[in-house]
Amino acid sequence: MPRRKPPPEYCPNCGADVPPNALACPECGSDHETGWSDEATGQRIGLPDDNFDYDEFVKEEFGEEKPQLRPRGIAPLWWFVAILLLIGFVFLTLRGC
Repeated sequence: MPRRKPPPEYCPNCGADVPPNALACPECGSDHETGWSDEATGQRIGLPDDNFDYDEFVKEEFGEEKPQLRPRGIAPLWWFVAILLLIGFVFLTLRGC
């Protein structure tokens, strides 16, 4: 009977943790015949490697343009509304006296 190879630390198919004596991945069911291979590594699938450049990734995903940020502060319309409310409040207060 051929000796069974130990499973990888993480499933190369779905990235789930694989127990040391597992015959198959507890998450997706992959095993040596259906998804594990000699190239399986102990690194979780989908994690960036040491040479990962975040700025380059953002440029490739979203293009060169930087997103437009909303200006900070209160919009002039809201200043106008606040002043009108203040004038109305003062008018109603003085009229009531």
